[in-house]
Amino acid sequence: MAEGLQRSPATGRATGYDRVFVHDLVLDCEIGVYTNEKGVTQRVRFSVDVDLTPAASALDHNIERTFDYDLIIKGIKGIVAHGHISLVETLAEDVAALCLAHPRTATVTVRIEKLDKEPGAVGVEIRRGREG
Repeated sequence: MAEGLQRSPATGRATGYDRVFVHDLVLDCEIGVYTNEKGVTQRVRFSVDVDLTPAASALDHNIERTFDYDLIIKGIKGIVAHGHISLVETLAEDVAALCLAHPRTATVTVRIEKLDKEPGAVGVEIRRGREG
């Protein structure tokens, strides 16, 4: 049995999480608190991993009933389209909240990197889960 995979004593079925992810999505964003960051865009790289409780069925191959990567991509683009964002941390929290709004989401890890700030990348990574 794969590491981390367990079986339910009642049903014998595998338990654990499914993962949907978007890695290395780069968008132009208006982001930053400094004067030189206002009114301009910067390249920002998004990587998002969402752990989902397994679907009760195969979802009848119906994309509208699944949590898929397009939901993440469209959600990020919608957040960015609202205009200037002061803090990378705020952007990460907004992306995490978007993913946690789906009922199957157990945890989400959001990594956001500003690519034009310094040589290399700077940013934040957060991990959030359902409370309770």
